[in-house]
Amino acid sequence: MSMNARLAQKLHDLPRSPGVYLHKDASGEVIYVGKAAVLRNRVRQYFQVSRLRDAKTDALVADITDTDWIETESEVDALFLESELIKRYKPRWNILLRDDTASSYVRIDMKNEWPTVTYTRTPADDGAEYIGPFYSTSALRKALRVLRRVYPYLTKQRRPGDSRLEEDLGLSPKRSLGSAAYKRDLRNLMRYIRGQRPRLVQEMTREMKQLAADQQFEQAAVVRNKLRALDELQRRVMFGDKEFLAISSDQALMDLAELLGLPGPPRRIEGYDISHMSGTNVVASMVVFTNGVSNRSEYRKFKTKKEHNNDFFNMHETISRRLTQKNTNAWGIPDLMLIDGGKGQLDAALRARDEQAATQQRSYQGIPFIGIAKKEEQIVIAHDRSQVQLNKQKLQHMGGYEVVTHDFTLVNLPHTTHLIKLLQRIRDESHRFAVSYHTVLKRQRATQGALEEIPGIGPKSRQELLRRFGSVRGVRRASLEDLIAVVGAKRAALVRQHLPPL
Repeated sequence: MSMNARLAQKLHDLPRSPGVYLHKDASGEVIYVGKAAVLRNRVRQYFQVSRLRDAKTDALVADITDTDWIETESEVDALFLESELIKRYKPRWNILLRDDTASSYVRIDMKNEWPTVTYTRTPADDGAEYIGPFYSTSALRKALRVLRRVYPYLTKQRRPGDSRLEEDLGLSPKRSLGSAAYKRDLRNLMRYIRGQRPRLVQEMTREMKQLAADQQFEQAAVVRNKLRALDELQRRVMFGDKEFLAISSDQALMDLAELLGLPGPPRRIEGYDISHMSGTNVVASMVVFTNGVSNRSEYRKFKTKKEHNNDFFNMHETISRRLTQKNTNAWGIPDLMLIDGGKGQLDAALRARDEQAATQQRSYQGIPFIGIAKKEEQIVIAHDRSQVQLNKQKLQHMGGYEVVTHDFTLVNLPHTTHLIKLLQRIRDESHRFAVSYHTVLKRQRATQGALEEIPGIGPKSRQELLRRFGSVRGVRRASLEDLIAVVGAKRAALVRQHLPPL
């Protein structure tokens, strides 16, 4: 069967379910990733003659020789998965055909008494909840608008004299609701976005029936209307979720399990990286990929207890802390740990694993560890220690080869393979997360340094100033009266003397 005939057969077999599709060229490279409410309809549209198509789309279609797809549990899957796969494969036609190439996150600051729901492209290390990334900002906003009718939320802080129109329309919480009840609704909103829709619907259905049985018909009607709004979201919106992805649909995970001789596709992969500047502000990142996609709520960061300009030492400390009994009880045991670096970093991680196993008398030795070397994108395996069994037949089938040294095997695969794209994605995300935390600490140190140079301003006063004004820039913008209210007249005069107003 020729490629064109096979593609025609695939188009015939397309399901009517929602999901994500991947167009490929003759070499098998993923050249475009898209989402669909109905895969059968959306994918077939590419191959229908239409005068409405532009020249770029015609060129894309001419490049397509094969198509794969991943079905999702609901339309709520498509947006998140699309974003993740675009980040993994970096398809050239997504860049050529789209303008909104940056991802968006939903930000909810649950520490605030009345949290707001906003959007951002750059998550900060500020303690707020960030859900995402989502590739299509317009679809994200559309979905949140529908969800707002089920879980009313604020988009900005309330001020005296503000209009009550959104409150009257049921789009923002009533002032009489109370902060605790409002936060309860926001937690349900976050559960929905994170993919727990079926469980939420079950809970709401039980609540509605119980209210009706108790003859509380007005309250039952409110819940019924919320259920109807959720059904409408299912029909109208392509959104995002990661809980119901079929792990067997991810070719990279299947290849990874077969190549490394794992007992099954790794459901939880953890990636680690170190970031510092000449041994200062040393931090480590732990990113988590569940079923092949990033699971930001499970990310963790470490500030090393001792600052060393030695990545081997820092990686050893990080893995030692990750595998303490407290953390393994709280976070579980991963199916695979990916270390950013070569032989030295992987060796340090393995020593930490084995030392923790001996100290706690727990079977950590069973956790598979591999490294990924930056220059050649080689998979690094330690002989008899990585707890993997390289499948040489699979390696050859994938077009790769191995380089064997005394203690390690270096696995080389074509950079276009699904497996390498996945490992690169995890490595890049662990690097991004580590660098972002390092940058935060560096800024904090710079901020504190400017205040530390002011004679007569001690640690407590510095802490109060930063808490009140947020940064040195905020202190300089503050009026003398505001400074006096925080640290008193004498210290305020010292601050103003050393930090003139902007």
